[in-house]
Amino acid sequence: MDSFKGQEGIQMLLTAEQEAQHIVLSARNLRTQRLKQAKEEAEREASQYKSHMEDEYQKSLLESSGSSGSNVKRLDEETEDKINNLKQSASKVSNEVVDMLLKHVTNIKV
Repeated sequence: MDSFKGQEGIQMLLTAEQEAQHIVLSARNLRTQRLKQAKEEAEREASQYKSHMEDEYQKSLLESSGSSGSNVKRLDEETEDKINNLKQSASKVSNEVVDMLLKHVTNIKV
């Protein structure tokens, strides 16, 4: 009867070991599956982020190229306005400056 109990105990241990192997195998499969899923999610998010950043870059290129043209035009207009203002100011005081220079040059001090 003792040998029967011993064989029964060994059988129980073998059964428990097989169940443990199934549990470990199942856990490995689940882990592998989850790793694949995580990798796919990460690749998808990276792709979306890359796409978003590329769109932002393209927008900034369009804005900078469009605004640089308008900036150049605006700066040209401002420069022309300043030149015209300086010419008007110079023409207003040029007679006075010439008179002052002639007065100082022709005035002899002894």
